[in-house]
Amino acid sequence: MLKQRVITGLVMATAVILAIVYLPVSGLMLLLAIVMLIASWEWANLSGFTSYPTQFCYLLFVALLLALLVHFGGLLSITTDWLPLRDVIGAGCLWWAVALLWVKSYPASAVLWRSRWVRGLMGLFTLIPAWLALVYLRSYEAGQALILILVAFVASADIGAYFSGKRWGKAKLAPNVSPGKSWAGFWGGLVASNIFAVAVWYACGQPLLELAELLSIAPIVAVVSVLGDLLESMVKRQRGIKDSGKILPGHGGVLDRIDSLTAAAPVFALSLMLVAESV
Repeated sequence: MLKQRVITGLVMATAVILAIVYLPVSGLMLLLAIVMLIASWEWANLSGFTSYPTQFCYLLFVALLLALLVHFGGLLSITTDWLPLRDVIGAGCLWWAVALLWVKSYPASAVLWRSRWVRGLMGLFTLIPAWLALVYLRSYEAGQALILILVAFVASADIGAYFSGKRWGKAKLAPNVSPGKSWAGFWGGLVASNIFAVAVWYACGQPLLELAELLSIAPIVAVVSVLGDLLESMVKRQRGIKDSGKILPGHGGVLDRIDSLTAAAPVFALSLMLVAESV
């Protein structure tokens, strides 16, 4: 199982890096939209929409919202005005503050969101701001580097949490949501994400952010990435399933791989916006 997981992970990592580095903004925007649409299909099932027609309708609704953002947000224009679009990313960050409260108080909080319609709405707040945040990061001249830094945050936090949790994990982080996660894994992931993000920042030529700014953002992004993982675990537990899908051997579904990124991307993008405004 570990061998299959590692092989799939290496293939995905290679594909992600090549897409980030070589695809133009419009190409990456389309690829990210496809990924989010696959994730929306999986989220529809997590929400309780179990029939193919209802899952397809959910996917189409997400596609419509993404298309509206592209059209009315002018995302295909040469100079996109990101000021009005910032509210969408900000709403995504606000959603993760609500999600933190729900995860922390689970299972008592389930009374607020166990309806499939509410869970469907949760998916919109999870997927759409994340997609827009990634598109925003890519819009910078150093966009490839910024996304690579973000991916380094998330991937290294996941890897660090896995190995440190396996070695020292006794005290559980959120036993009602994800019994396998520990405080040792949390701290190990936090340390690893900071180290690798700084390494990628140096390797990419120190793009846009000063080191002090990067180090101030890094812990927040790393912590929020854990929340993304916990939220999906909570919804899966409520739904009674282990994985969001089976499309990725050894990893489950697309959502199982991007859950941390959906939380980290809006927070990283909004932090970058605030840093840019303060300059």
